[in-house]
Amino acid sequence: MSELFSADWMAQYVEEWNGEADLTDALGKIGFSSVIAYGIDGEEKPRGFISVESGKAVESGSYNDQDVNWDLRASEAQWQKWMSKPPGMMGLGAAYTTRKLKFEVGDYTAMMKQPAMAGPFIKTFTIMGKV
Repeated sequence: MSELFSADWMAQYVEEWNGEADLTDALGKIGFSSVIAYGIDGEEKPRGFISVESGKAVESGSYNDQDVNWDLRASEAQWQKWMSKPPGMMGLGAAYTTRKLKFEVGDYTAMMKQPAMAGPFIKTFTIMGKV
């Protein structure tokens, strides 16, 4: 297995993302386009990024000071836990309020208030478990 959020890991994540019609179609319907960074809590910078245009992942790799719309951080152990057992809405809410999941950039509360974004966000954790 590749190192978490390395360029190789992110490339596999893109394949899984684009192979999940429930995710790409839902995000495509709302015109979701963003650059999302993923990293480890406490590290200065995120490790990897994915660029999404109208729901489809179009680029990924190691983070290299790109401008991002979202920067998600958690401990490596927490990411691994979520990959083996993806969280639901309540689990993510608890993780956010206890700071196990941090948004260095992006607005978690605004996203979770939009069902069209909340469901797909939760789905990304299931996809991570396939990498």
